[in-house]
Amino acid sequence: MSDATINSTVNQPEAGFGDYVALLKPRVMSLVVFTAAVGLLAAPGAVHPFIAFCAILFIAIGAGASGALNMWWDADIDAVMKRTARRPVPAGKVTADEALGVGVALSGLAVTMLWLATNWVAAAILAFTIFFYAVVYTMWLKRWTPQNIVIGGAAGAFPPMIGWAVATGGVSVESVLMFALIFMWTPPHFWALALFMNSDYENAGVPMLTVTHGRRTTRTHIFVYTLLLAVLALGAGVTAIGGPIYMAVAVVLNAMFVLGAWRIWRRDEDSAALDKYLVEKKFFRLSLLYLFAHFGAILAEAALRPWGMGGW
Repeated sequence: MSDATINSTVNQPEAGFGDYVALLKPRVMSLVVFTAAVGLLAAPGAVHPFIAFCAILFIAIGAGASGALNMWWDADIDAVMKRTARRPVPAGKVTADEALGVGVALSGLAVTMLWLATNWVAAAILAFTIFFYAVVYTMWLKRWTPQNIVIGGAAGAFPPMIGWAVATGGVSVESVLMFALIFMWTPPHFWALALFMNSDYENAGVPMLTVTHGRRTTRTHIFVYTLLLAVLALGAGVTAIGGPIYMAVAVVLNAMFVLGAWRIWRRDEDSAALDKYLVEKKFFRLSLLYLFAHFGAILAEAALRPWGMGGW
């Protein structure tokens, strides 16, 4: 073994438990777990607490598998983006082959165990979700079209449908509405991120809308999608998953969200860079609260329904 090889081996950072956890994208996983749990708990009928716990665990493992497969495939562009350069694979702590192995193994485990613990419908939707995120979005859409986040957003919208299927064994209008809420929320959420992280995507050659069509077009798209999202969110309030609590949350947050999108849209490109950055970042942070609050309100309505207090 040469001295260079020895030095390379000595200097190679060792992977710790935290690196393998990071490989599973725990922040994304937390959103998946929350929305899947809301879908499960909002569904009609009762699920044994142990079965419900196992189902959410396997859904979380499936989400982690998707994250590992994403990091395996995207290691080259992650390495040149400031936001992702410290991820385990580009940082050299976990090899690409290890990430692939973890992703494939956890995918098989999650889908199989969810099938055995619940039903084939929930397992099939989970399997399709992993495939959609890892193959359709990561391998195809992300590097091919500026509509990557619009179509690819479906991957993050499936978890409440999986939770609903765990409880009911099927799909319904209510679960589709929860899917649609996340699906329509995803573009303005990620485009706001792209506005103040545009150089990252440009350097990596990712055709985000900000890169291919510019900031002005992106801001217009954010505003339009936010208006459509508001209509959908308020409309969901008069369905079976809505109620007075949900509607109150939806009215306030959608007013704030539309106002934030309008502030982004009306900004002049000649405005001070710091001002633009602060407005865009504030909208991005609001988008996180927006989704958690809407699904929290759906959960509150479901919790009160057995007491005759939830819903209309």
